[in-house]
Amino acid sequence: MQSVHADVVRGKDGWCGTVVPAALHTPSDPEHVCVQLESGEQFLVPAAVLIPQQDEGYYVPLRLAELARTGGRPDTSNERVIPVLVEELAVQKRVAETGKVRITKTVHEREEVIDEPLVREEVEVERVPIQRVVDGPVPIRDEDGTTIIPILEEVLVVEKRLMLKEELHIRKRRVEIHQPQQVTLHCEEARIERLHNTEQEHRET
Repeated sequence: MQSVHADVVRGKDGWCGTVVPAALHTPSDPEHVCVQLESGEQFLVPAAVLIPQQDEGYYVPLRLAELARTGGRPDTSNERVIPVLVEELAVQKRVAETGKVRITKTVHEREEVIDEPLVREEVEVERVPIQRVVDGPVPIRDEDGTTIIPILEEVLVVEKRLMLKEELHIRKRRVEIHQPQQVTLHCEEARIERLHNTEQEHRET
């Protein structure tokens, strides 16, 4: 049995008392110590459950009700008190690192050929001789997609008249050409690599 002096004893539910010297209670029962509460009540506490504290006092993991049932009031009988203890489960959660993941991106290149048609307009000019006398200016006209611009010239005759010397026939021709070009396109690929947790492996082993 541990030697208990007149120190402060605190219980589980906050009760507080003082150890009474052994000479003042039951010297014939060395397995218990007498604790007197602030109210003056005294109880026998099993010496085995006293936990020394840094402040030289003691802590008893029993509630006052349990202490009353277990120890009872001190007397001089030979009754032996056996403490009944109960364990309580305290569950806590903490965050643990189970592994790491490294993601690596790889860029791939591929060649593609682009062949898009390009449109270019060309103008074709054709001189058409007319040599016809007209009475006045001839307007510009369109015939079947051809723009006709009259070219007039004054000629000297017995009387002055306008002669249609020639016409300019202008046609639009649509030409489609191909100019293949080579371009470079990029594509990303993600590669996932799982890293081992050295601390966890060491703990598991």
